[in-house]
Amino acid sequence: MMNKGATVLTRNPALSELETRVLGRITEERWLKLAGELIRTGQPRSGNPLDPDLPGAEEEAIAMLVAGKLEALGMEVTTYEAVPHRPNVVGVLKGRNGGPSLMINDHLDTYPVAEPEKWDKTGFDPFTATRHGDLLYARGTSDTRGNLAACLLAAQALIDEGVGFDGDLIYCFCVDEERNGTHGSIYLTQEIGISADYSITAEPTAWGEVGNGNWGMNLSIANSGHCLIEVAVEGAKSHIWRPDISVNPVVEAARLIPELQSMTFAHEPSAFMGHTPPCTTIVRIRGGLEGEMQFSPDLCVITMAVVGLVPGMTIDGIIGDISAVAGRVFAGRNDISARVRQLPGSLFVEATEPSPPDQEPCISLQKAYSRLMDGKMPELNRKNAFNDTIRLREAGINAVTFGPGEDGWAVDNEYISITKAVAAARIYALTIMSVLNGTDA
Repeated sequence: MMNKGATVLTRNPALSELETRVLGRITEERWLKLAGELIRTGQPRSGNPLDPDLPGAEEEAIAMLVAGKLEALGMEVTTYEAVPHRPNVVGVLKGRNGGPSLMINDHLDTYPVAEPEKWDKTGFDPFTATRHGDLLYARGTSDTRGNLAACLLAAQALIDEGVGFDGDLIYCFCVDEERNGTHGSIYLTQEIGISADYSITAEPTAWGEVGNGNWGMNLSIANSGHCLIEVAVEGAKSHIWRPDISVNPVVEAARLIPELQSMTFAHEPSAFMGHTPPCTTIVRIRGGLEGEMQFSPDLCVITMAVVGLVPGMTIDGIIGDISAVAGRVFAGRNDISARVRQLPGSLFVEATEPSPPDQEPCISLQKAYSRLMDGKMPELNRKNAFNDTIRLREAGINAVTFGPGEDGWAVDNEYISITKAVAAARIYALTIMSVLNGTDA
């Protein structure tokens, strides 16, 4: 059933004839064409800031494009909207024997772009996919339109080759992932009741340099949690001519910030700790009012992310730890105070317990990886970031994260390795066949 554009792969003895034909349909050329189309579509409206005080994304355009592609593959496609212009897309290819179901998950929103003048790798247009060697640059390449292309390419290869499955193959593409899933994975699992026996989220887990041959993709069987915290430092306002009578909270906040940045949090160590232990990242400082430059402020607000959370950590415990640090910094002072709270409008995201590595989909993912990566096995780890795997685990699904794209999260000049993306698409295809017992229909 080989057609124009497919690659005739040299037969690997470890692969069946059917598997060889499927993998031959997954090519660099096809991935590049699909990734470029997905990266451009719906931008910049798909940019979704984590800031709870800013408007969310509108993923409608990319959702409609993806829905059409799933329909063209013969899937039964349904869209679900919690709010207008933000449709989640679910495609189902029914199995023939009522076997276990497998979900392939990814998201439709991206990070926003605030400074396009820094995107020199794409000619200062962040949404034009631009190749430099093995790397493809653009917003959404790594997180996660390039991964989305790998997922779709795997499904297309399987279906075009006539592979049938015992269980249902579900493709679930969510909105609002960058803001912790309120209108996406939370809505789908808690309100709609979307579920599966197993799930793979195609988020970045890749590492290393293709050029030196030392590269791969981790299998993330757990996720760290995180939250946003606000610390309001209050002092006393004065005229700029009278600094002697002011208690300037900006100055006092400057004393507090280094202590917050280096603080530790109470927690029980986990077998999978993530790339960083529980820690803080300062993301915003606000002090002073517009139109009052004649006066020093009486309020300075520090906003920070607390990341790397492990199971057992709570919002109350985190607030208590931060309050204790502020109490030590301002001990004995009656003229300054610090109030700590969860940032209004934000969500507290709990860390997940590991998915069992000796169960599906880990078994099939590790097997497929080993077969295509010269016998190597993926390292098991805790992904130190949010993705929809967390919400799927909360819904009781054996869900893991595996995909191309780098865990470095480039702020500007985002990129993905083309080699890793094609390898991931092939690993997805073999994994789907293994979990769902894919055979010639």
